[in-house]
Amino acid sequence: MQGTVDGFSYGVITPIAAFVMACFGSALGLRCVTRSLRAEQSFKPGWLSLGAASIGCGIWTMHFIAMMGFQVRQTPIDYDVPLTVASLVVAVLVVSVGVFVVGYRGSSPPILITAGVITGLGVAAMHYLGMAGMRLEGRLHYDTTIVAVSVVIAVVAATAALWAAVSVRGFFPSLVASLIMGAAATGMHYTGIAAMSVHLAGGAPRPGVSGDSLPSVMLPMLLGPLVFLVLAGVVVMFDPLLVLGDGEWNDSPTRRRESAGPGRTDSSDMPGLPGTTPGDANPVPGPPAWTATANRDTGARSPGEESTRQRRW
Repeated sequence: MQGTVDGFSYGVITPIAAFVMACFGSALGLRCVTRSLRAEQSFKPGWLSLGAASIGCGIWTMHFIAMMGFQVRQTPIDYDVPLTVASLVVAVLVVSVGVFVVGYRGSSPPILITAGVITGLGVAAMHYLGMAGMRLEGRLHYDTTIVAVSVVIAVVAATAALWAAVSVRGFFPSLVASLIMGAAATGMHYTGIAAMSVHLAGGAPRPGVSGDSLPSVMLPMLLGPLVFLVLAGVVVMFDPLLVLGDGEWNDSPTRRRESAGPGRTDSSDMPGLPGTTPGDANPVPGPPAWTATANRDTGARSPGEESTRQRRW
């Protein structure tokens, strides 16, 4: 018996919410990758790790928010907790590989294509591993052609996003790139849903079908990635380079002192040096000028001068 698959049981609420989360995670990830490449003194592994985790958590959150609107009308759906957690781990780890490849190997076309393929396959693996975590009274079947299309969408979207991270400068171009990546990730998800069909099992529920219900699994598990994305957003928002931009950050006094190197100081920061007004100069430390002429003005002589005078006489 064929089950009736419905991916929009809550209407457009779940697709819109899923799209927003995918865009949010993608925007944070792309900005972190850009930060690691633009800043000379940045902690590159930390920024790349934060970016990969943001992209992975954003896409995983998108997937399971969309799955809240998924149902098979003839059977209840449960979720296997270990496989659901594994899908999140796979998303973060595989996306990390692609992000680190770009971060350390550069942005040449072969490197971008390799990193995009790895990242796209990680996104697709997350989706289908999460789908494999469903437990219902039936079997899942997939149309191979549509599955291949969904994987191609994931790879193309990941490659374009990584290219944007290393090539596009400015807030609004990065925002457009994150919107494109979020739309592609959400489209890949619903393309994968379209490739699925459910063949129901007759009679009583199959033995060995176990798991937890959707609310008890999804709500606690979504809370962790959501909190992480909020914290990552705070880090990105308060980073000086991303807030001020390259020009303002590079023109700051601290940045000028760093670029001058050890033992060198920008003259504009030190009064009394070239580049400052004479009124700002501090007197050179040392004995007062009047002490050098005190003896001459008073007629007093030092002991050495007095002995020399006596020998002359």
